[in-house]
Amino acid sequence: MNNEQLVSAFSAVLYASGEPMSIDRFAQVFEITPEKVVKIMDMLKSKMESNNSGLELLRLENTYQFATKKEYAEYIKKAFDMRRRTPLSNAALEVLSVVAYNQPVTKSFIEQVRGVDCSGVVTTLIEKGLIEERGRLELPGKPLLYGTTKNFLRCFNLSDLTELPPLPKSGEEINDVGEQLELNPEEE
Repeated sequence: MNNEQLVSAFSAVLYASGEPMSIDRFAQVFEITPEKVVKIMDMLKSKMESNNSGLELLRLENTYQFATKKEYAEYIKKAFDMRRRTPLSNAALEVLSVVAYNQPVTKSFIEQVRGVDCSGVVTTLIEKGLIEERGRLELPGKPLLYGTTKNFLRCFNLSDLTELPPLPKSGEEINDVGEQLELNPEEE
């Protein structure tokens, strides 16, 4: 592999790793000397600077990693805040209710209660820190168990799950539970 190909390959490997990678690890992967790794990384850094990339290559002691440039921090923060502050959909609130009142539960239990696939909603709730994996059920396939988090309690202003409003006995009372359990939008 010539140097130009190595620069591209290093970039791909570092991007795919998603975390800092040591000089020694690059040397092992590409079967080259640590000195050659440093030379290739210097070339990658120069290439990124000349292309005016929004990313930069950082060397932290004996490792390298990609990072965003400081001048774009405001936009990155805004993008993540916007995604984090997105209100919960009705589907997400339904899944959250099923988990909160029946935890620990499997995704298939949630889907059985709701009657629809909940994979995307469960992933969203995990990303928002409202539910988490709580282990596996000792059944074939060992399905994951989910439960609520401390962040869930904080967002709903609860000190523990015993403060959840009682489940309604009939369909008419369902709206009352929704009014009793209000999400604190500042904390979502």
